[in-house]
Amino acid sequence: MDEQEPKEDLVETSFRNGSVTTVGILVAFSLGFITHWAANPIPWRAYHLVAVVPILVGIALQMRALAMLLDITSLQRRVHERANRIFIAGLIFTACGVGGALLLDFLDISTNSALPGAS
Repeated sequence: MDEQEPKEDLVETSFRNGSVTTVGILVAFSLGFITHWAANPIPWRAYHLVAVVPILVGIALQMRALAMLLDITSLQRRVHERANRIFIAGLIFTACGVGGALLLDFLDISTNSALPGAS
């Protein structure tokens, strides 16, 4: 009997290329945000780590996913799906950190406001 090995489930190259493009663009936006926020004139405080740590963890996960997608093995469906899960986790971490950063900046600006009636 001639046993054939099951053919590995592959991802279309055009689909993989689209994933690489999407992940690359969002990594660039994430890096741009953290760079812009780091240059913010509001002085850094220890409580800013609440926002910075998730952003940095998220960026690291996004970069890991991009590295996985750039590898030729990402044409294998299981590798591609794993990279996508890592990317989504990174995106969630980054979004939570960005939301925290915006909230911290808003609170810092509102407590230091020169508007009448502000404390």
